[in-house]
Amino acid sequence: MPMAVEAYIPTVLTVITTAAIDSINPCAIGVLILMVSVLLAVTKSVKKMLLLGSLYILAVMTTYLLAGLGLLYFLTTIPLWVTEFISIIVGILIVFAGLLEIKDFFWYGRWFSLTIPGIFISKIKTLSKKTTIPGVILLGVFVSAVELPCTGAPYLAIITLLSQYFDITAFLLLILYNIIFVLPLIIILILVALGVKLRKISRWKSKNKPYMRLLIGLLLIALGWLLMLIANGTINLG
Repeated sequence: MPMAVEAYIPTVLTVITTAAIDSINPCAIGVLILMVSVLLAVTKSVKKMLLLGSLYILAVMTTYLLAGLGLLYFLTTIPLWVTEFISIIVGILIVFAGLLEIKDFFWYGRWFSLTIPGIFISKIKTLSKKTTIPGVILLGVFVSAVELPCTGAPYLAIITLLSQYFDITAFLLLILYNIIFVLPLIIILILVALGVKLRKISRWKSKNKPYMRLLIGLLLIALGWLLMLIANGTINLG
């Protein structure tokens, strides 16, 4: 048993580090700020804001978790050599995504960027105005789906990594990843409930967006190489 636990330590550290860095993704934080600003405009009830905000975060986490489990299950049902080939392809894509994020540190908005597709921005703004329980749940599910180009690369890397040795520990690590991913959203919601001005949080996000993208970019390049090294047998995290 000690050897099994010891073997999983690198994977656990990789999952926690990736989730922590992915959790500061400006896309996820930006949508929450938009929704909370609408909630503050239509209700003065802190309890209602906390309820609806919590349901939104829960919807985001549940959607990500179910999508992750589905992809994880799919990767475990295909032959090993196919999984190894997919890992190499995913690794290359992850490295490319990392380079795009680093590009945005220097030239944000120029050429191609990993952002929520513009066609969905107006839809998100419309859904954000539906301050009902079904409305915020629908918003959480919709946002989780359309922000994948912006937030999905680290998650895809971790899912591919966990699929190499899928068991109950990998399942629990996937849950842990999603809890850490939504943690900053929970913190922001609590801060607003305690009276912190939303514009102060929004300014912080805008000021630090380039550094968030740089950190995510460096992480993605490291994860991409890790996946390729695992696929060809150079590294074994299992």
